[in-house]
Formats: sequence, C-alpha cells, structure tokens
Amino acid sequence: MRHPHTRTALMNAAPTTATPTRTAPAARRRRLLGTVTAALLCTAGIAPLTLTAPAVAAPAKAPVEAHGESPRAPEAPALADGLALTPPMGFNNWNSTHCRAEFDESMVKGIADLFVDKGLKAAGYQYVNLDDCWALPQRDADGKLVPDPARFPHGIKAVADYVHSKGLKLGIYTSAGTKTCNSAGFPGALGHEYSDARQFADWGVDYLKYDNCNNQGVDARSRYTTMRDALKATGRPIVYSICEWGENKPWEWAADVGHLWRTTGDISDNWGSMLSILKKNLTLAPYAGPGHWNDPDMLEVGNGGMTATEYRTHFSMWSVMAAPLLIGSDLRKASQATFDVLGNKEVIAVDQDPLGRQGTVVSSEGGRWVVAKEMKDGSRAVALLNETATAQRIGTTARAVGLPAAPAYTLRDLWQHRSLHTAGTIAATVPAHGTVLVRVSAGSGWAAHPPAVETGLDSAPFVTDGTPATLTTSVTDLGRTPATRLTVSLSGPEGWTVRALSASGTAALPAGGTLRTRWAVTAPAGTPIGSYDLTLKASYRSPAGLRADSTVPLTASVVVPPPAGTSYLGDLPWLSAVNGYGPVERDTSNGESAAGDGHPITLGGVVYAKGLGVHADSAVEYYTGGACTEVTADVGVDDEKGGKGTVAFEVWADGTRVASTGVLTNAMAAQHLTADVTGAQVVRLVVTDGGDGIDSDHADWADARLTC
Repeated sequence: MRHPHTRTALMNAAPTTATPTRTAPAARRRRLLGTVTAALLCTAGIAPLTLTAPAVAAPAKAPVEAHGESPRAPEAPALADGLALTPPMGFNNWNSTHCRAEFDESMVKGIADLFVDKGLKAAGYQYVNLDDCWALPQRDADGKLVPDPARFPHGIKAVADYVHSKGLKLGIYTSAGTKTCNSAGFPGALGHEYSDARQFADWGVDYLKYDNCNNQGVDARSRYTTMRDALKATGRPIVYSICEWGENKPWEWAADVGHLWRTTGDISDNWGSMLSILKKNLTLAPYAGPGHWNDPDMLEVGNGGMTATEYRTHFSMWSVMAAPLLIGSDLRKASQATFDVLGNKEVIAVDQDPLGRQGTVVSSEGGRWVVAKEMKDGSRAVALLNETATAQRIGTTARAVGLPAAPAYTLRDLWQHRSLHTAGTIAATVPAHGTVLVRVSAGSGWAAHPPAVETGLDSAPFVTDGTPATLTTSVTDLGRTPATRLTVSLSGPEGWTVRALSASGTAALPAGGTLRTRWAVTAPAGTPIGSYDLTLKASYRSPAGLRADSTVPLTASVVVPPPAGTSYLGDLPWLSAVNGYGPVERDTSNGESAAGDGHPITLGGVVYAKGLGVHADSAVEYYTGGACTEVTADVGVDDEKGGKGTVAFEVWADGTRVASTGVLTNAMAAQHLTADVTGAQVVRLVVTDGGDGIDSDHADWADARLTC
C-alpha cells in the first residue's frame, strides 16, 4: 500500500511506460485505518395540499467536464483460460490487519470457516487471500521464498489444503519488484518470476496479487507479462491480479495479461477516498468484461470509518461497476449488519451477472448520479447515488437506462427486497451519501405488484432551535394503478415536535397524482448545531389490496444564522466536510492523516494564519441562509508537498458552480478567488484532483472569508 502523501525510495525508479508526473510511494499499498433505508421511490415537491399530475423531466446527461470522453474499448483479447469469467469474490486481510501479528495461520483458517458458517461461500465468495508479510525477509540458500514460521508454522501448503477442504481457494501476494511494499522489505519476484510461480503452484495457490513496489524502473508491461508467462508455465489455473495502481493505464494493455487490474491508488476507510476511487473507475467501463475486470481496490465495509449508509453505497456501486468483491474487514469481529451488507445476494447478483457489463453513467448533475448496468436477462440494474451531504431527489426513466418501450415496468428494490411497478419513472429521494439500487425489467409481470410511489421533501430542512420550521412533503404515484388508503407520517428525534398543517392522507391517489403535506417541525431549545434524522413514511394499498410502504430517512440540520459582516470560514461551523485523506483542518495545512497534524498554511513561501487545509477530493459546506454575498480566498497547493500536487478549486452556491480556478500545481503562485454567493442557502467549497489522481494533493483555502 502506497501512502498518498509522500514519495518513497521503495519505488527506486518510476516505471518507464507512460509514467505520470506524480507517483505516490510504495507505502500506498498499505492502508492507514482511520441502512441506506431509503425507500425505493421518493420525490421532492413544494405546494399546498393538491392532487395533481407531476411533470416528468428528461434526465440530464453526464456533464463532459465531470466525466470526459468515454474511452475506447480495448483491442487486446482477454485471456482464454476460462478464469474470472465473473469478478472474483473473496477476502484479503490487509485493510484490517496490515502486518500485525494477528495476521497468521489461525486467522486465515478462521476466515475460511466463517465463509462457510455465515453463508458467504453460498453467496459466491471463494478466495481467501494473503497479503504482504507472510514471508521471511530473506530467501533461502536456493533462492526460494520462505513462509514466516511464526505466522505460518505449518507452511502455506497446509493453509491451502485447509482452505481447499472447505471448498474455497487460496490467494497470495508478492510484488513485481525486488522487494514488496512493506517497509520491512520482504522479497519481491522481479528476476524470480518462474521460480516463485512454481512455488505458488506447488503450494496450491489459486490467486496471485502482484504489486508494483521497488520495480527498478523496469517497464510495467514487461514485468507483468513475464509473471503471466511464469504462471501459465506452471500448468495450474491461477487468477492473476495486476496491482500497479493504474499508473501505466493497464486497462489499455492488460486484457490478455491479467484477469483484473487496479485502476486507482489505494482505498482508505472514509467517504472521500471511496468516492474519489469510484469516480475514476466509472470512466473505464468499456474495458471490463468476462475474464478482464477493472479493480477499484478492496472493500472497506465493516472497518468502521464510514456509516452504514456509506457502506451500502460502497457495496452497491462496486457491484454496479462489476468490480471484484474482496472483503477487507476482519470477519471474526464483524457485526451482523456487516454480514447483512456483504451477504446481500440480490446485490451480489448484479456484480456477478454473466454478461459482464460494467455500469455506465447516465447522469451526474449536482452530485446526483444515475448509473445503469445492462444485465444478461435484458433488465437493468440502476443505482441512484447521492454524493452530497443532504437528501436529494434523483431520477431517470426506463428509456434513459436502455429499456424498451412498455406499458409499465417491474421495479425490484435490492436492499428492501420488494417489487413494485412504475409507468417508466425511476426516482427516489436518496439520503446523504446514500444509494438506492433497483433492478428494472419490462414485461407483463408488472401488474402483480403495487404501484411505486415517490416520497420526498421540498428542500433540505434547516432548523433553528426552539423555532418552528415549515416543511412540505410530497407523495407521487408513479405506477399505472391508484395508491389507495394512503397515509403519510413524519417523525423526528426524541423531544422534537412534528405537526401536520395540512391533510396527510387520501382515500385514493390516482396514477400520476401527487399529495403534498405541510408540516411544522421544531427542535427543542438548546439543541446543538448538527445533523439530525427525520423519518418520512407513506403507507398505502394497491387496488387489489396489496400493502406497500415507502420509508425515507431524511436529514434536518440545526443551524445558526451566519454572522453579519466578514468572517473567516475557518471560524464558522460547517454543515459537512468530506476530505480525500484525513480530516479538514482549520487554520493549518492538511498534514498527514491524523486530526491536528498539519503545518502553518503556506503558499509560495507566504504563511497564512487563517484558512482551511484540505486534501483532494474535498467538499466543505456552510449554511448561509440567503444572507451572504461573497466568498474570497487565496488558493493553491500547500508548500509542504514540495513540487508535487495538482488540484482545482470550485465554489458552489445551491448546486450552481459560481467560481473555479482550473488546474493549479505547486509551481504556481497562489490564486485569488472571489465568488458571488448572493442569496444562496448553502455554499460549498470543492477541491478536485486536477484529473490525475489525489497523490500529494494538499490544497489550501488561505485567508478564506465569507461576507454576509
């Protein structure tokens, strides 16, 4: 694992093929640790109580600046060995154990036992993979690799035999360099490819993860092709995972070299890291297919750095992208909630669909993503992803995701495990950082299911403690039949008061009709600033008497009005803060990974006492309540990264980008940025990676001020 902040001597020399300007260190392969219950179909609308037919807008196309041109499909054929015809599923210990002593024979056997006992094997998980630190630091006198006798006293073959006895397969790790990525420097395979591959085969290894550290500057394609040939020469079927971090664009040349290839740097157990990797991998859909997969790195589900909602998004999106599903948490310590996510067979079926298509972006406007994946049976898996910090209405249509015209469609919610029908709209109010994942199909079976309803809120609720806030909810029938005996309820945290100001039910909501309800919501006096959960529920029946409901978790923000005059943003409370690595820092640079480890903000040798230190990809949101007019800052890449770092700064006002810098490098002087935010309820400060990954992207909002 290479750390995303500092270059290390472990690399020795950058690869010679298509080498990027910035390379992260060998430590990057080493990780530093740090229910979406959204109803299927929910909407946002504003109006007094009415019964009306909603207009259905055409879905927005993905903006070019967000995704760029779609890449061409690879010309090289996939390996014709029948391996990895669907994305590999299994376990890798690194995210949860690193090189700690707990990584040993007992742990590996325990994971194999849990695969069987907890139903993961039955769900499709197959590989139990060892990462770095399994070997001794030196080869033996014959140049052979030696398993660490303290960790693996019976050797690797005994472990493989045990894993095989459970009907599972064993994976192992090494590097395409002279040493592996761990700082202790275990033996790498460069120059020993045929000997090491023979050892792996003799031990009964079924999967090889081949890293990129200490590569001595040898051409990447050459190094990885040599190991391909060495594995083939053993005669044993071994899945081959190319882990060169996407630095030499393996998707363009590795389809007939390996079965999967890493497309990005290493994932960390936080929302910003996962989202950044997701966006990079989404652009590479044309290169994935049976026997050759894009690999956005292992799963962090259950490691504790993200919320339950974020972990469901993580698992949903990896499945829609047909990514390898390699569990990275220690299952011996996992909660039932973690097993529930990892064992969701309906979501896994999306990942493992034999057609082998990776999902593609339909739209992404304002952080509201629609990603659709073609399935072998003609259906579409559709992910509605909300990357923002507040609930958002996200919608598309059956036609937009590639389904044929039909009177109606069956719509299966893969997390709530229920089926509804829709006349063609696919939409939901998706909670912050949440994903609604559905499978949509045409055909006459739709009539057996209740109509889908779209339930939502008019806008993100901002509440001042002790003062009633008025909210409007809406329920829209998206099906071909009426929703009868409809009732709507809204509830808040204990101590909050919620009161309906207009009708919250109707005997029959016609197809296409909308019921709007106004509510008074009051947070108790003294409620601290922060985010609080609201729950919106619509219960109804179909004309045939089938019961259905739509429950949407929403977020209410308790806020204080921004102060009058000009204030430093580092002194104000934010609504949310997402950072690519470590926390957002007030009045210091980003530093490394821990809170408070930054340095004085410094741009081009100029030191600033005030500001925000962030790491791409980053977004910090402030409540401005329509009372503010301007944001100003000096922006650039902090001097603490030397000559490295490439970022771009943006200011958004209520979903509209009002200022941007373009790409900035460390070599450039600080740029003064001014943004007109007049009338905005929310202002968002965004830093992107400049299009070349997040390595060393320490960005400063120096002297950042808000005028109100």
